[in-house]
Amino acid sequence: MRNILIIGAGRSASSLIKYLLNKSVEENLLITIGDLSLELAQKKTNNHPNAKAIALDINNTSQRQEEIQKADIVISMLPAHMHIEVAKDCVTFKKNMVTASYISDAMQALDAEVKANNLVFMNEIGLDPGIDHMSAMKVIDEIRAKGGKMLLFESFCGGLVAPESDTNLWNYKFTWAPRNVVLAGQGGAAKFIQEGKYKYIPYHKLFRRTEFLHVEGYGKFEGYGNRDSLKYRSVYGLDDILTLYRGTIRRVGFSKAWNMFVQLGMTDDTYVMENSENMSYRDFINSFLPYHPTDSVEIKTRMQLGIEQDDIMWEKLLELDLFNATKIIGLKNATPAQMLEKILTESWSLEPNDKDMIVMYHKFGYELNGKQEQIDSKMVCIGDDQTYTAMAKTVGLPVAMAALQILNGKIKTPGVQLPIKKEVYEPILNELEEFGVIFNEIEMPYIGYNPDKLMGN
Repeated sequence: MRNILIIGAGRSASSLIKYLLNKSVEENLLITIGDLSLELAQKKTNNHPNAKAIALDINNTSQRQEEIQKADIVISMLPAHMHIEVAKDCVTFKKNMVTASYISDAMQALDAEVKANNLVFMNEIGLDPGIDHMSAMKVIDEIRAKGGKMLLFESFCGGLVAPESDTNLWNYKFTWAPRNVVLAGQGGAAKFIQEGKYKYIPYHKLFRRTEFLHVEGYGKFEGYGNRDSLKYRSVYGLDDILTLYRGTIRRVGFSKAWNMFVQLGMTDDTYVMENSENMSYRDFINSFLPYHPTDSVEIKTRMQLGIEQDDIMWEKLLELDLFNATKIIGLKNATPAQMLEKILTESWSLEPNDKDMIVMYHKFGYELNGKQEQIDSKMVCIGDDQTYTAMAKTVGLPVAMAALQILNGKIKTPGVQLPIKKEVYEPILNELEEFGVIFNEIEMPYIGYNPDKLMGN
């Protein structure tokens, strides 16, 4: 049997493992699932005869190398910073490798060795990065094949709660790492190109500069800018494009409400708050407000944020129980961002029967035969349950499909890469449609950059 080693059996691995187990008989596969927690790995096998669970400590070099040597291909579902030791072993033992993570500098540095050994190291083959690359390159390649010239590319993606599970005023619940949500947009201004001009949105303005999006059957959404929209300009072959913008999708109104936390300073992760373990929710918000001998914390908050008592923004804060004097956060030596995350997790965790939702939206503007055209491409994926979530499906399925394509010799181009070649994206996008990951492409009049977002040049 051909041995596929999966390292890491966390939430994102559920659909990946299920897919490969379903293929294991016809493809003659043994799926070895390695995790620090043997119990978690065993749970993911679902008692399948072609699955084997092992306790695997990635820091145990001899054990790690022994398992990699036994494998025909290695899938690493570890946190991004932990891939590199696995990758080095895969070079040493001449094994192909697949990850869903961004290509790090350390991973890219292996490219020459990977090519010299005729290996495929496929990265960025999850959701975002991953499905965004593949679905974008498919349309861009089609436009170029017709002789079109790209003018505009906007790309948005968001992990949200499904409409039937949307039960709070924020229209949001945590469907993935809460810390990433709290820290979103930090570490530099959002950078993009609009009509040939470089534009920047500093963090303190980011959540008030949004673009509206409409998805048929699901209503209105908004998008705020990612930190660096230009990262893939050359990768996609868009060096001459006039407008390039990438963003994160939320329901309308989320960004304006989130901006309250930004303006108060609650998302800061650069310093530790004194006595944080004994601080109540009320103490926490009051820490960011001016002292006043008589005004309540509620009044000071409304004054600081410029909102009224009948404002929906105020209702959203009340819903989080932020002014509760008896609830203790209980985190020692915590930053504001860590404390906010703890508070939000209490209100925004998915209930057992809740479902999540992925929304992706691309806009392609191009010129063909002297005429400007536009294609909008939209995808919505709803999760099945708390195990086979939309996030797990859209991250794990393309990873599994790529691994099988590489194992079967259908993806051959060697090197450290991301899925932008037709040999990679075409079969995977086609197969993803069988699992409900379907892009609806609509041709429409070219409207250029959305005037609702930024006026002038």
